[in-house]
Amino acid sequence: MSRLLPTQTNAAVERSDNPSVLSLDDDATRDVIEALSSETAYEIFRLLNETPATPSRIADQLGQSVQNVHYHLENLEAAGVIEVTDTCYSEKGCEMSVYVVSEDPTILFLGTEDDRPSLKRAFKAFASLLGPPSVLLAAGESISQFVTGE
Repeated sequence: MSRLLPTQTNAAVERSDNPSVLSLDDDATRDVIEALSSETAYEIFRLLNETPATPSRIADQLGQSVQNVHYHLENLEAAGVIEVTDTCYSEKGCEMSVYVVSEDPTILFLGTEDDRPSLKRAFKAFASLLGPPSVLLAAGESISQFVTGE
């Protein structure tokens, strides 16, 4: 007999090409650091980087209680590093949220807004280590984003 409610999800981990950059003087930085500060939260985040999962699946894989996993999921979601991507149902028919890492990757910059020029210089130095082809590709991408307005 076929089920009326989906017990599995087709959700996937998808990342955009536009990372957000957090610096030390940004309030969101504190939220991210606090949310990831526990070993359990960090392991949940790592798991969700690989595959979307329900709280019960996360609890099973990490050997944690579902209540503990829910606590950390709420903190990670409030910090903006994970989000609900889908809903599926347990064998008993209970609705379960499917979590995944946020689409936009986050770069944590351990400096202030005033230090951003030095961050740009560091990226330029890094690009020079990679060689001219990499720089040309990056420049082409930047020009493309400028022209298309994305």
